[in-house]
Amino acid sequence: MSEERTLNFLEQIVEEDIANGVNGGRVLTRFPPEPNGYLHIGHAKSICLNFGLAQKYNGKTNLRFDDTNPVTEDTEYVDSIKADIQWLGFNWAQELYASDYFEQIYNFAVQLIKKGLAYVDDSTAEEIAISKGTPTEPGKGTPYRNRSVAENLDLFERMRKGEFKDGEKVLRAKGDLASPNMHMRDPIMYRIKHAHHHRTGDNWCIYPMYDFAHGQSDSIENITHSVCTLEFIPHRPLYNWFIEQLGIFPSHQYEFARLNLTYTVMSKRKLLQLVNEKHVTGWDDPRMPTISGLRRRGYTPASIRAFCERIGVQKRDNMIDVSLLEFCIREELNKTANRVMAVLDPVKLVITNYPADQVEEMTAENNPEDPNSGTRTLPFSNTLYIEREDFMEEPPKKFFRLGPGLVVRLKNAYIIKGEGFEKDADGNITTIYATYFPESKSGGDTTGLNVKGTIHWVSAAHAATVEVRLYDRLFKVEDPGSEEGDFKSYINPDSLQVISNAYVEPSLLKAKPGERFQFLRKGYFCVDTDSTAEKVVFNRTVTLKDTWAKEAKKG
Repeated sequence: MSEERTLNFLEQIVEEDIANGVNGGRVLTRFPPEPNGYLHIGHAKSICLNFGLAQKYNGKTNLRFDDTNPVTEDTEYVDSIKADIQWLGFNWAQELYASDYFEQIYNFAVQLIKKGLAYVDDSTAEEIAISKGTPTEPGKGTPYRNRSVAENLDLFERMRKGEFKDGEKVLRAKGDLASPNMHMRDPIMYRIKHAHHHRTGDNWCIYPMYDFAHGQSDSIENITHSVCTLEFIPHRPLYNWFIEQLGIFPSHQYEFARLNLTYTVMSKRKLLQLVNEKHVTGWDDPRMPTISGLRRRGYTPASIRAFCERIGVQKRDNMIDVSLLEFCIREELNKTANRVMAVLDPVKLVITNYPADQVEEMTAENNPEDPNSGTRTLPFSNTLYIEREDFMEEPPKKFFRLGPGLVVRLKNAYIIKGEGFEKDADGNITTIYATYFPESKSGGDTTGLNVKGTIHWVSAAHAATVEVRLYDRLFKVEDPGSEEGDFKSYINPDSLQVISNAYVEPSLLKAKPGERFQFLRKGYFCVDTDSTAEKVVFNRTVTLKDTWAKEAKKG
């Protein structure tokens, strides 16, 4: 039996709270995405953590959309987020929106104004920034800080009614201008935005800032453990201050390290740039680190959950190598994906002593890792396609594939011997000629021949033509976001290679979008959503081995 893993620091906190009867031992977490883009692998870690904590301790998780910025949000993003969470294998207790609480949050703001803890400020954004001081110098109040409660209530109500333009006024909390924490220096609670909201329409023209909406939403829902990433540590005192001043349910915020992954970017802003500037085909481009992109590439929910489990929960930011994510999908597909034959760079092979009019059905094992996967039959004839790289006219000493005078086994079929070849005017080999050993059929070989190499093939007369998209890492450098200059200048020009006419065994014409296979000796592939009845399209999910590790060693 494997040893049980130690508890992460959040599990320790939850177990301690349960043991001490905090909140009656109840556990309620939330996942609070802003619907301004598609979820990426970093969000997958947060999803697995929030939903996983609740599942482990018989609790629940709310899905709450932080929809407080109508300019960047859209129902398309809401729908994609819900689909991604369910695809990952999780279900939420309640589907909620910060906008559900706009009236309540507005009343909270009124409550703070009445306590003399909030005021309407007419200063410009630049003036407010200057008034906050610096990390080493205290801030100075703007001329509007000492407005009366009555004046602030009147102005705030008029802000709500739409009497002022965008940016003309804001509502600020009256914090501590000398606090070493800049977030406590009279933070903005509300700003004016005359913009159509995807749920509330034009009912509101003032919207709460994240710091004022988030803790209050947690409190309204009675969230027990509000888990977020490390950049929110400086926001925690303000989170607590608002709750304390309002005298509402004391939700608690806890922070963990966000996921940073090599050879990609995780900023929604940068991902949006890649989409808008057509560096990728969309949010679900298989090179994107989005959950929808990974799904389209052939990643499974289980492989992503396994990846999140392996990287664990840390208190310090670190960079995770994408090869670990690739390892997790290889490990799963090795056990579950049927093996099939596909020739991506074909050259014709004619077996001269095999009857030209004969077709045999060869038996092939679907997956040697799964004894219950069964077998299938493959048509075999005298004219095949093999990979161009599997033949050399002047092979070196340890070349265990096909060449003049060399013998090799055709997978699930016969042993053949290279006899000759033809070239075109440009010197490219067009046809290879070989002979076969009739008694060497797989499963009943009586020749006694010792053959070191095995190659894959498809029968030319029966092969199906498909499109294959060879995806690779989107960036050439490990951390494109931290490099000098424009991060887009580090895009890998070889991140996609399209083979429009690859040959595969005929059974694959019936493959449905999302189905996954191992192309023998080539990698793991899945059927893309672009597939049609006329042309099936395969995406490479991952190579059989980590080819980038080899390149790194060379470098």
